[in-house]
This record gives sequence, structure tokens and C-alpha cells, in this order.
Amino acid sequence: MTLDQLRVFIAVAEREHLTQAAKALNLTPSAVSAAIHALEARYGVRLFNRVGRRIELSQTGRLFLLEAKATQRSARLAEQALTEFGGLQRGTLTIQASQTIASYWLPPFLVGFKAAHPAIGVVLREGNSADVATAVLDGTADLGFAEGDIADPALMLVPVARDRLVVVASPDHPLAKRKASPKDLVEATWILRETGSGTRSAFEAALRAHDIDPAMLTAPLELPTNEALCVAVRSGTHLTVVSDLVARPHVDAGRLALIAIDLGTRAFSLVRHKQRYRTGASEAFETQLPRLGDDEMLRIPPKGIN
Repeated sequence: MTLDQLRVFIAVAEREHLTQAAKALNLTPSAVSAAIHALEARYGVRLFNRVGRRIELSQTGRLFLLEAKATQRSARLAEQALTEFGGLQRGTLTIQASQTIASYWLPPFLVGFKAAHPAIGVVLREGNSADVATAVLDGTADLGFAEGDIADPALMLVPVARDRLVVVASPDHPLAKRKASPKDLVEATWILRETGSGTRSAFEAALRAHDIDPAMLTAPLELPTNEALCVAVRSGTHLTVVSDLVARPHVDAGRLALIAIDLGTRAFSLVRHKQRYRTGASEAFETQLPRLGDDEMLRIPPKGIN
């Protein structure tokens, strides 16, 4: 059974006249008659009684008319929903972002998107970079945002910003008074993010660029949030590494000091599935994002970093 067959049946049932129904549908009477006959033959029922030269609904036809109209209404509502989804008049955008991006970089873009598309609901979930990859792969997130690289052939990464990692410690830490060397990093004690976080992965890559094996570091404690790292090293003798976006308020307030060693920069990347359908909401959100290489996105190195 097709929606076109239902449409023909309803038109004939409401008029109890083939020719009038055909005219209303802009079809030939023979086409209308064939559609009705096909329904009756397919299901072994009689929808109309032929009385002389006219037709009238059978008892089965009267009962079926109620169901046919209900189905037609549901189809129209479904069509309306698709139209609204496509026209950004309805829908939800779900984003999974790694912690630094979700808390420090992404919010202004979410505010701008919501102002431009108030009918679209926005759901932001936070996790580490591994969580972002999983959410985009299994379809629980329309878009993801992660720090650094995600090595999965099913995912596409589009760099949208550049960030700088910094080492911070208590202002009383000995390394706060001088430039740190790779040897200093190995001899120090650390509090770090968990394995799987973008910050941890990018930091380990930066260490290797300084010819330091990350396994050589002494890190007796791992913590799951950037703020926890900053609070943990404020009054102790440990070092930690976070985004400059995270560290800057603490440094400006005198709660933390930057340790002078250059760990380079990393990309913030939009993550999406290569093959999964892109909704109108996700496409609209992407259009407001910068692309890495725009002059305004090349962050200036923090004070004290050479």
C-alpha cells in the first residue's frame, strides 16, 4: 500500500464518485479506478459497493476511511517535520567536545548559533578526546571537537583553531625563576591529565620533540579536569601542563606561574564522520567556525615563553 493509493481512496470515499475524485486529483477516471481495484485485490476486500451507475462505501470502506485519514495526517506531520528540520525551524544539535574546548573555546560559538537559530536545541557533552571519537563514531554526537589528532579512518578532522600548551606551577616553584631545560622536566614531579585526554597526548608529543621519553616523567597523580590540575599544583612542588586558555586566569591572578619552556602549539579540530549524513543544523554550525590558518586564530605565545 502506498500513500498515493490512500490519497486516491480518500478522495473517492469522500465524494463517492470516481469522476469527481479523478478531477480533484488531476488524474484520469481509469487511473483512479485502477488504484481502487488494486487495493481491493491486494487485500481481498471490497471498499465500495457498485449500485447501478454510482458507488457507495461498504462497511469495510467506512472503517478503513478512518484509518486512511489518520495515516494521511501522520504522513503530513512527518513531511512537515522534515521540512522544518531542513529549514532549521526544528531539531537538535548534539556536540561532544573535549574539556578545554568545551569550557574555554566553544561557548561563544554556541551562543552565536543559538541566537541565529533559536528553534534548534543545542546539547553539549564534555569528555576527553577518546570520548569525542567514540561519540561521533557511534552517532550519539552530530559533531565533535578534540585537541590534537584522532587516528580513525572513518573520521574527518578539520582544524578550526590553534592553542598553546604551557607548563605551570606554584609561583614559589624553583623553575618559576628561570628557564627550564629538558633535564628539569625529567627531574620534576608532575600531576597530569588522564591517558586519552587531548592535553596528555599533545604534551607527550611535545616531550618527544624535546627528545624526552614520556615514560621518564614522575607523575604520581592523574586528575580528570584542567581546573583540578591547576588547584593541585598551586601550593605544592609539582608541575602540570594545560592549555594557555586554562592557565591564563590563574597566572594573571598570581595563583600560578608559567614555566619558561616552549611546548609548541596544537590544533583544535572539528570531528565528523566521513560517511554519516550531515544535518542542516550541523552544517549551519560549521559555517560560523573559523578555519586554522586565519590570522586571528594564530595565538600569540604567552608571556615568559620563548
